[in-house]
Amino acid sequence: MIERIQKRFALTKIGAKNLVKACISCTVSYLVIAMSIGVLYYFVCDVLNLWLKQSESLSIPISIIECIVVIVLIFLAHYIQYNMTFLNTYTESARLRISVAEKLRKFPLLFFSKRDLSDLTTTILSDVTGMEQALSHFIPEFVGSIISTTLLSLCMFFFDFKMALAAVWCVPVSFLLVVLAKKKLSQAGRKDRMIQLVRTEKIQEGLESIRDLKANHFTEKYLNEVDQAIDNCEKSQIRTELTNALFVVSSQLILKLGIATVVIAGVYLLEQNEINFEIFLLFLIVASRLYDPLNATLQNLAAIISCDPKIERLNEIENYPVQTGKETFEPSNYDIEFKNVSFSYQEGKEVLKDISFLAKQNEITALIGNSGGGKTTCASLAARFYEIPKGRITIGGIDISTIDPEVLLSKFSIVFQDVVLFNNSVLENIRIGKKDATDAEVKEAARLAFCDQFVNALPQGYETIIGENGSKLSGGQRQRISIARAILKNAPIVLLDEASASLDVESETYVQKALSRLLQNKTVIMIAHRMRTVANASHLVVLENGQVKEEGTPEQLIKQNGIYKHMVDLQKMSNEWKIG
Repeated sequence: MIERIQKRFALTKIGAKNLVKACISCTVSYLVIAMSIGVLYYFVCDVLNLWLKQSESLSIPISIIECIVVIVLIFLAHYIQYNMTFLNTYTESARLRISVAEKLRKFPLLFFSKRDLSDLTTTILSDVTGMEQALSHFIPEFVGSIISTTLLSLCMFFFDFKMALAAVWCVPVSFLLVVLAKKKLSQAGRKDRMIQLVRTEKIQEGLESIRDLKANHFTEKYLNEVDQAIDNCEKSQIRTELTNALFVVSSQLILKLGIATVVIAGVYLLEQNEINFEIFLLFLIVASRLYDPLNATLQNLAAIISCDPKIERLNEIENYPVQTGKETFEPSNYDIEFKNVSFSYQEGKEVLKDISFLAKQNEITALIGNSGGGKTTCASLAARFYEIPKGRITIGGIDISTIDPEVLLSKFSIVFQDVVLFNNSVLENIRIGKKDATDAEVKEAARLAFCDQFVNALPQGYETIIGENGSKLSGGQRQRISIARAILKNAPIVLLDEASASLDVESETYVQKALSRLLQNKTVIMIAHRMRTVANASHLVVLENGQVKEEGTPEQLIKQNGIYKHMVDLQKMSNEWKIG
């Protein structure tokens, strides 16, 4: 049962157990409140008997004791209910977010290429928040109300079948109306979710590209699009609320008919002498207590149904296959070999077609070719960022698909063209390469990467906060910090993806000197478009349209007079180009 609850509401195992406890505590709370009906009923009966002179006095002390007992029980029941619902829900919300983040950490990058960043952000934040409200307010109260109402209804049938039938007939009819509307409510919720996602994406797009919007005088048009997205979102939420109201209010109106049928049936049965006034009074009291909680319960049911899209998205992440493998990886060497590897990001559109090549340890293997040829894809596959459907990639003869990705990546230092830095100090940004490194080790890596020159000129030196993604630094400075990370990590395999492509001459000189120190005695796979960057590479692999077209040393490929020679000649021509 716990596993079914986990899947139904996208919970952790602890959360599912706590939800059961919350439902039980709500049930007990409702039943304790129902006890007050009995106290009130017997007190009214005593008053009636005194008024009709069927008794000589009221048992006031007993009634007071009964009231005190009920009040204490209600307090204890509500105290336990609060702890079982709200407190447990808040801790489950934290566990759920951590669980989602842990799952995302183990996903291949192909998952993220199919999901928008704002969509994932909304799932982690908004969807979990929505489930938090459902777990604390909707589900436990709904289950508790249903169970307590069912038990109360069964008790009513013991007193009088006809009056009980008059009181409870509207309950299943009301719930049936909401249940039948489940499909419509779920569709409205999914549609509203998609429209909200479009709004979020549009706002995020503007924040990320504000410079380009202003530079191209596109701001006004963009703001009009944002306004339209917000208007669509507002209209969608109004439609969703009206859809919920249509079914919920209708079911609540049906529920209110129960009081009318109790009165009508009670008066008729009194006239027929089938019940006495005390029974009639009992059912009036029960009916007044029975329907009010059920009104909220119907709203809770609609809210639970509207949570289905959130649950589906959370379960999609939970059920997505993660990358797994052995926890140890100590190959005899670090030669990287591609054996008949094929890969596609989208079905039917192969990016790599039967690729085979060998990148040897202590050598620089450069992947070159036109854009879209598959160079970056090869580097990403070597680090197991994606899973390959065909072929094998081995390191030291060991298939990387059998190694846990985090263990595998501990053997890689990666320097991308687009450096990612954090709004932290220079020291901590470099320490990412080796989290337990001492300050002295970090500063030595920075020195080897030629970072100390510009770092010492910063206001607080290595303690300077460099802004979001290193906004306070130049491109060359950010790149050198990235190389310092790699030097600090000192992994046996290095992946370089256009590490100096967008730098000025001076910055490129520093970066290339830093790279020379990084690449010593490593297995290196380098991606580059500048032919002078790969002129000293040990081995060149020329990729075109996802296939290996040429392979060998620079000298050998020049003699072949093929694609590589053509690329070298073109770059020489571009270097000689002059304005005018």
